Amino acid sequence: MIQHGRLKRAALFAAPLLALAIAPQTAFAADPPANSAAAAAVHVPVEYHKLANGLKVVISPDHSVPTTTIGVYYGIGFRIEPKDRTGFAHLFEHMMFQGSQNLGKAEFIGLVNKNGGVLNGSTRFDFTNYYEVVPSNTTETFLWAEADRMKGLDITQANLTNQQEVVKNEVKVNVLNQPYGGFPWLDLPQLANSNWYNAHNFYGDLKEIDAATLGDVQAFFKQYYAPNNAVLVVAGDVDPQQVMGWANQYFGVIPAAPKIARPDISEPRQTAEKRIEKTDPLAPQPALAWAYHVPPKGTPEWAAMTLIDLMLMQGDDSRFTKVLVNDKGYGGSVDGGINWPLGNAYDYNGPMLWSGMIIHGPDVSDDTILAAIDGIVKDLQTNLITPAEMERAKTKARSKLYDVIGDGNRIGLVNLLASFALFDDDPGRINRLEQEIDKVTPELIRKTAQEYLRPANRSIVDLKPGVKSAGTAAETGK
Repeated sequence: MIQHGRLKRAALFAAPLLALAIAPQTAFAADPPANSAAAAAVHVPVEYHKLANGLKVVISPDHSVPTTTIGVYYGIGFRIEPKDRTGFAHLFEHMMFQGSQNLGKAEFIGLVNKNGGVLNGSTRFDFTNYYEVVPSNTTETFLWAEADRMKGLDITQANLTNQQEVVKNEVKVNVLNQPYGGFPWLDLPQLANSNWYNAHNFYGDLKEIDAATLGDVQAFFKQYYAPNNAVLVVAGDVDPQQVMGWANQYFGVIPAAPKIARPDISEPRQTAEKRIEKTDPLAPQPALAWAYHVPPKGTPEWAAMTLIDLMLMQGDDSRFTKVLVNDKGYGGSVDGGINWPLGNAYDYNGPMLWSGMIIHGPDVSDDTILAAIDGIVKDLQTNLITPAEMERAKTKARSKLYDVIGDGNRIGLVNLLASFALFDDDPGRINRLEQEIDKVTPELIRKTAQEYLRPANRSIVDLKPGVKSAGTAAETGK
């Protein structure tokens, strides 16, 4: 199921050894330099290997808790799903739980439950992931099970028809029949982006979900659910050499697929503010949402933007909360972030938005709220932030990182390792995140705000409660 803010969210934010068929690249995460500001802080043990068929394998041993967290991430999300098949990546996520060559329908779930584990899957912008947290003595069993469904999914018309109905019902329950159901996490990308791959309705048009054929599903599986488009992460109470033996034994025999031709997902620089109004007949109060395109991922400006998010949007001490909620009383909270609410600032691979929203009373206009936001942004664009605010933002960033890495279920840790391997071919980057944070200066904060928080780089959705009227933005799935 697609996971979003009103459902479940990712944190950050589960034999004898054989000869290993490993490609020449084998990397180990290096320790931070001794003179680094982050030298004594976080160090995650990371082993990184590639099998001959292209599967990336990341292992992070941790013997503090006798469990293993296993994640398999495929390099296909809703961003590059087929045109005229919106919601297809999400539909296929459901198909992966319908049975494989050796495990029948629901048997994978039953196997996890019988061993006292937990599991889930989700569809995001640039990946679809599956994970389980299981007792460490069952690690081999679940590596076999994940390999079994990568090797051969049970794709039948009956399973497809069943899951089409499940997904359509999910759209109706979570979007069409919920107040603020698609607001703003579906609305803003479709408004702010120009490229179809970034701007389509990724939860899915009901007619297009119905139009998916068995041939579509089979072709999609062969193209994207292959070892050379996947990352296997194993974190927990494991022996890395033993894990590599199992990975080779169970995954190494799966053939690679032809290289995927990736579409152009770039976005042009936005040069004029975009704004629409939509009416939500189920919403009891009006609401305002806004979004700015963020800097290219991995740039110094992008690192600065992650701290701007923390200073302006995140927590009771954020500027938006202080002004819009505490001082002005416009609403009960301000929610948002980078890649919000489907992920975090690290687990995507393409153009992205920094977005926010506030549900407010009918006695205050959206323009009044926007004027207050503009005042906050203008101050950031004009004045250098104080050393104290800079340090608070960096401390907040480090705290969030520590929470992810130290969480007992390791799901957030696996998510970071998988994302860095899948998108950057560098899971060891997890040990350099604090250094990226430390390099941001007040001058870079101001420069980034001047370019990326321009009014011309902003998109706005005004949500009005009441009966839907002609001329408003089209409802999701209509």
